Amino acid sequence: MKNAQYSLIISFILLISSHLSGQTINTDRPDQTESSATVPNKSLQIESGALIGFAEASGISQRQILAPTSLFRFGLFQFAELRFVSQIEQFKNYNLGTDQLGISDLELGTKIQLFRKDGIGTEVALLSHWVIPSGSSILSNGVNGTMNKLCISHSLGENLSIGYNLGYNYFGIGQGNLMYSLAVGYSISNKVGVYIEPYGELTNLKTYVSNFDAGFTYLIHEQLQADFSFGIGLNNKMNYAAVGISWLMLRNKKHVLE
Repeated sequence: MKNAQYSLIISFILLISSHLSGQTINTDRPDQTESSATVPNKSLQIESGALIGFAEASGISQRQILAPTSLFRFGLFQFAELRFVSQIEQFKNYNLGTDQLGISDLELGTKIQLFRKDGIGTEVALLSHWVIPSGSSILSNGVNGTMNKLCISHSLGENLSIGYNLGYNYFGIGQGNLMYSLAVGYSISNKVGVYIEPYGELTNLKTYVSNFDAGFTYLIHEQLQADFSFGIGLNNKMNYAAVGISWLMLRNKKHVLE
């Protein structure tokens, strides 16, 4: 049964990728700031990676591994996409000596572009995810949640751009979290880009957490991009490193018209 499922998935990917055409990929990873762009209509984009992080709070030290963490994006229209997030997590508590492995709650959502005008260089989009209590018992919140962001970006020239998010996340517990992020990106060449990014949140509308990350992307092909990033806590003990790969499977215009 599993072999049959894998064969269907591989066949589906090959079917879509057979209609590739020339458009450069635009990803939501590796930074925390979600792009204001949506994937092209009737196209599938897969953004996957692995992360290892360490944190310490209230005298408790733990390690977190996400491998893989995957975002699937499908273009519903020219201005909207459907999104699906799934990841496998492992938490190790050094104080208790426990090691937990499982699947986190699935996320189903959409991104809708609210404003885009050629020549201005500014885009605005609204992103919303429904967090479904479907993960392993040791990782699931057990209740429905929601994540919402306003995504804004500005092009400041041929090589420089900024993007920022403002949002509110509620996971069915407490009062929810207000969040922000600000990414500044620079294209070193037509293949290599770098970014820096302060980000943080007001957890439970009470405690302010401030972080910083940076990284780079490498365009292997117009529809294939690799990335590396790392982050640290500014007012908390946290650090992480991550690598990833993103693949755009774009339907060509002739096939779409047919």
